[in-house]
Amino acid sequence: MTSLSPPLRGAARLSSLLRLLILTQLAFNIGFFAVLPFLAEHLGSAVGMAGWTVGLVLGLRTFSQQGLFVVGGALADRYGIRPVVLAGCVVRIAGFAWLGYAERTWTVVGAVLLIGFAAALFSPAVESEVARQAVAWEETGGGSRTRVLALFTVAGQAGAFVGPLLGALLLSVDFRTVCLAGAGIFVLVLAGHAWLLPQHIPGRVRVRARGGTGLLLRNRRFLALCGAYGAYLLAYNQLYLALPAEVERAAGSQAPLAWLFALSSLLVVTAQLPVTRWVGERITLRGSMAAGLSLIAAGFAVVAVARPAHRTGTAGLLPAAGFVVLLTLGQMLVAPVARAWVPDLAEEGRLGLYTGALSSVSGLIVLLGSAATGTLLDADLPSPVPWLALAAVPATAIALLPRRP
Repeated sequence: MTSLSPPLRGAARLSSLLRLLILTQLAFNIGFFAVLPFLAEHLGSAVGMAGWTVGLVLGLRTFSQQGLFVVGGALADRYGIRPVVLAGCVVRIAGFAWLGYAERTWTVVGAVLLIGFAAALFSPAVESEVARQAVAWEETGGGSRTRVLALFTVAGQAGAFVGPLLGALLLSVDFRTVCLAGAGIFVLVLAGHAWLLPQHIPGRVRVRARGGTGLLLRNRRFLALCGAYGAYLLAYNQLYLALPAEVERAAGSQAPLAWLFALSSLLVVTAQLPVTRWVGERITLRGSMAAGLSLIAAGFAVVAVARPAHRTGTAGLLPAAGFVVLLTLGQMLVAPVARAWVPDLAEEGRLGLYTGALSSVSGLIVLLGSAATGTLLDADLPSPVPWLALAAVPATAIALLPRRP
């Protein structure tokens, strides 16, 4: 009998709840990434938005998602994950269906806000429960919590690999078809979770008392982690803003974009667990995040160095590919470690709140930075300048990381 691949072997050893939550992340990302990579081009060409408006809309989407994670996390602490996840699926279905028919700026904004808020409901609920289950897994000798969270990341990236390919296929019909297909995927997710997600999870205590936010705002180490993670997320958001513009310049269309997204996802699916294992044995949590942010900064620098040559075609796409590879390697080091760090910094019973706040603070950073990034990319500046400015964001964020592991 053929042995299972390492990721599948790792999943087979986990509890049934962890396996369900990991598959949840896979399904979420297939539906989401079937639509999102093509949104900026749709807003610019079909809807006719200016570059700064596109950047603002993408920032609003991120803020309504990441920025409101704290709400979803607090709701998960209060009511449990099942009702929050199911409500988020309903809102995501409505948002995708609306986006497919939105033709004016205000309707696009409304649909995008719904899409983001949906994830603000279900994602912190799922992520906080995965983190809680990962800590329990580690404490019972099952293995490192970071490896469990890396497996969660792999599942998400597998969905991010399939999603753009599905979206690119459906885009040959039109963008509305892409949106409706995304909504259809979440209909299936809603039905599956209404059936499979437990009503009550053993060991999970619902918090009824208030006051957690005040303690969170006084937690300097946690807020420092939020700042660094926010810089990472702003940099990662350039996959949907700066990268499409660079691909359009080099190739004359956005056709290669789906393949670059597929490259990113394939790297995570194949290399995340080995990288996490190697780093976990040699580098502290802070060291891992610092290395990841350095790689992301290097990715922007690669494009900045190549831009003065103004190459097009296959040669012109190589810097963009290098950016995607370095950004993805940085993501492998930053994302699982940040999630693994949160349980050590959170107050007892407030893991949902803290997990949500990690994304909320970073979402605010993305909101403030995205409109500025859109303006920067549209400005009549020497071609390397915007990419060098973007490289400075993750490089500077290294200084924000908490000093103690």
